[in-house]
Amino acid sequence: MTLWTDDAAPGQPYWWDGIDWVTPEGALPARCDLLVVGAGYTGLSAALAAHECGASVAIVDAADPGKGASTRNGGMFGAHPRLGWDALAQRFGAQTADALFAEAGGALDWARALIDREGIDCDLQQTGRIQLAWTAKHFEDQKALAQTLAEKSSVKAHVVPREALNQEIETRRYFGGLVFDEHCAIQPAKFHQGLMRAALARGIPIIAHCPVTQLERTGATFAATTPKGRIKADKVLLATNGYTAKPFVWHARRIFALPSYLIATEPLAANLIGHLAPGRRMMVETRARHSYFRISPDGSRILYGGRASMVNVDMQTAAKRLHATMCDVWPDLKETKLSHVWSGNTGYSFTHMPHVGADRGLHYAMGYSGSGTVMAPYLGAKAAYRAMNDPRGETGYSATQLTRHWMQPGTRPHFLHAANLWYRTAVDWSENLKSR
Repeated sequence: MTLWTDDAAPGQPYWWDGIDWVTPEGALPARCDLLVVGAGYTGLSAALAAHECGASVAIVDAADPGKGASTRNGGMFGAHPRLGWDALAQRFGAQTADALFAEAGGALDWARALIDREGIDCDLQQTGRIQLAWTAKHFEDQKALAQTLAEKSSVKAHVVPREALNQEIETRRYFGGLVFDEHCAIQPAKFHQGLMRAALARGIPIIAHCPVTQLERTGATFAATTPKGRIKADKVLLATNGYTAKPFVWHARRIFALPSYLIATEPLAANLIGHLAPGRRMMVETRARHSYFRISPDGSRILYGGRASMVNVDMQTAAKRLHATMCDVWPDLKETKLSHVWSGNTGYSFTHMPHVGADRGLHYAMGYSGSGTVMAPYLGAKAAYRAMNDPRGETGYSATQLTRHWMQPGTRPHFLHAANLWYRTAVDWSENLKSR
């Protein structure tokens, strides 16, 4: 079988098809109150929040704004703690665990309100998201999580037993699932472009291909050197997540870029999609392979993502691996061709939790660890409010941590090569054995 359709464009995200890209506008000013580094979800949302507080803001981006993870992700729009309450309490204390669970529902509400307020057309659909249990133990953990969510948060979730799972997905692969009823689907590139338009409408300059190559702190102000000149700022907000690099060495040692790969199928018959995914939800797995999949906004394709590799591989290799994994879940797709394959960097922290923090006027929000579609704009705004000394900046994510790990002594995650081999052999083998 030929893997590709005749018009396939490997490397090109499905989300970029037909996008009317917003052109960055404005020159680098000599001075501003807040300099935002990075024009993805985090940076644009931070700029809007700071502007609301009356600050003069400028945004710089090392490349084309948004053409990193913000327009390459799966478009799954929801927020819940990535770790269970016990794990959060062990790492950060019971008080912080309670705060993070309490904040989870509010983050999604806030992000939906942002879309409504700015009139962003991003194909928002409240589909719900189902987390599919790869093993019987995973399903028991899901039942415990559902109980904790009911006790400690406003997140609406319900358990689906294995015998009822065919109402959600047609496969024999899973032991049950946990549905997050209020989670949504979006077209991520449209969401980003809507944030761009909102920032430009407020007169906030967005300067592309303008990396910060040097950042100096003099007294209470900063001076940033870029290829397009120098700019002074009272405060700086770092919004680079999985694309963090020098001169932000402190942060780059605490965040590692983990590539995530996605494929899009050719258009499929509506009755086939209805058969495979009758629940029409966002779908994710509990296994370490981290597969996540969904129906495209127009209802015509399956978009399937996950760990094709923990290091960069060529698009052909990534596509073959994801196609094989997809067909393991849905054997009916064995002869289905692909129209797209692409990748983007997720920014992982070693605690697997995002963090909002500051160092003498250098503010940051990062480490979303695969949950950035809601958490990036939400925590970007929180970081900006904190920079402006606005009480709306209060968040439990300021009590998490960005920690270093001995496996990454520098700024490059060389340990991922060994981790990739370990996961592709021992971890996947062990989880597959437990799934039988």
